[in-house]
Amino acid sequence: MQKPDLTVDNEARSSGRIQRANSLAGDVYEAIFGQLMSLRIAPGSRITVDNLVKEFNVSHTPIREALGRLEGEGLVVKTHLIGFRAAPQITRRRFDELYELRLLLEPAAAAKATATLDDERLAVLQEAAGVMARRVGKDERLRYSNFARQDAIFHDKIVEFAQNELIRETLNHQHTHFHIFRLMYHSRVTEEALDEHEAILAAFAAGDPDASEKAMRVHIENSRDRLLPAFE
Repeated sequence: MQKPDLTVDNEARSSGRIQRANSLAGDVYEAIFGQLMSLRIAPGSRITVDNLVKEFNVSHTPIREALGRLEGEGLVVKTHLIGFRAAPQITRRRFDELYELRLLLEPAAAAKATATLDDERLAVLQEAAGVMARRVGKDERLRYSNFARQDAIFHDKIVEFAQNELIRETLNHQHTHFHIFRLMYHSRVTEEALDEHEAILAAFAAGDPDASEKAMRVHIENSRDRLLPAFE
């Protein structure tokens, strides 16, 4: 089954209006997701359906469908008789726990994945890493939200290729990447992470599990250090 076209053109994004494509709910989801990731919708703030209807010039149905999907990803919270809010920012304790978990699981998964990689899987990881598209687009906030999703896919694919579904399910359940990227909006977060993705890909291409483990550990530790100032 062919996937629907979820493209929203730049003019529509900047104006807030949504083009009517094959999947209206998908377009609305992408627009709200982008605002959440780039902090245009602040953590903990109320999200009013009627306001979004006016902003995007759509009906209530695609707005509610999109918010339901975002709720499932942990980015939106729905309270009975009150409505929707952006999920609150994660606490410093939760942040530390997430990175402790990642450092326990992901470097070892990267090493294990190295032995399973063929040319086809390497190509999948190269695309998911976002390196080739790093300079695409002038809208920095849009690039930031797109990278948040790409980063999640990249790390998920590595764990998938490591062939440990329990680790994969554990990490996915935390929605880690979406929450950490909401801590702060800064182009440095994406540019430095992309450099580290290149180092991980180089280790994979060399077929060196030790180098893959080290590159992943450095990437996660640097990610933690980049985002720590959000709690100061």
